[in-house]
Amino acid sequence: MNLFNIISEIEKIDPEANEKFNFYSRRNLMKIGSNLVAAGIPVFVATTLNQAFAQSAGPSAAAVGVLNYALTLEYLEDEYYRLGLAASGLIPTTDRTIMTQISKHEAAHVALLKGALGTSAVAKPAFKFPTGTFTSYQTFLGLARALEDTGVAAYKGQAGALINDKPILQTALQIHSVEARHASEVRRLLALKGWVSDPAQTTFSQGGVNLKTLPNVTGFSDDSFREAFDEPLTMAQVLTIATPYLG
Repeated sequence: MNLFNIISEIEKIDPEANEKFNFYSRRNLMKIGSNLVAAGIPVFVATTLNQAFAQSAGPSAAAVGVLNYALTLEYLEDEYYRLGLAASGLIPTTDRTIMTQISKHEAAHVALLKGALGTSAVAKPAFKFPTGTFTSYQTFLGLARALEDTGVAAYKGQAGALINDKPILQTALQIHSVEARHASEVRRLLALKGWVSDPAQTTFSQGGVNLKTLPNVTGFSDDSFREAFDEPLTMAQVLTIATPYLG
């Protein structure tokens, strides 16, 4: 699977991880102490996943494949924000706190997925980004939007493959929702809507139901239907999008 040739390593663990991973209650997290929470929550979650593996015949090939697929995407995003934060004068002071927090989230995602996969984790590859990406803030934000939108759709596209691996599915969904928040925040910084509206989408069926035939939708525009539901991307589609960034 060539897609596993996409991404970077971790810098810090996300200090807000206790808000995103609910394997432990808030009460227990508070007992552990804030410093340990900030440094170790992804490790705890990875341990939980590994214990789930040990209680069964081990992770399915599908689960390992999807986790590595997710890891490569998280590597890419982690590397992107770290390079952006390291670029002198790129990110305005007003937005630096936002980008720093997103970067910490991506680093935590990498840590979690690598911890869960152990020796099965794919290695970090090399990347390349378009000329000017780290000299123009608008260019940086534009590519960040594309990466975040793609990441959200990529996680969604693999949900079916994890349906029988519930601990892993739960973790993937927790990461997926945070990636969606990133996408919305980056869109806000670009003065765009927080949701996606793809003019190329001309069919409006969800779960086999034609949305336009439902009652009480009179006056709804096509964009209203497009924006109400995010569409998934397959691995092949994501590979097509990601290939230009491979080193």
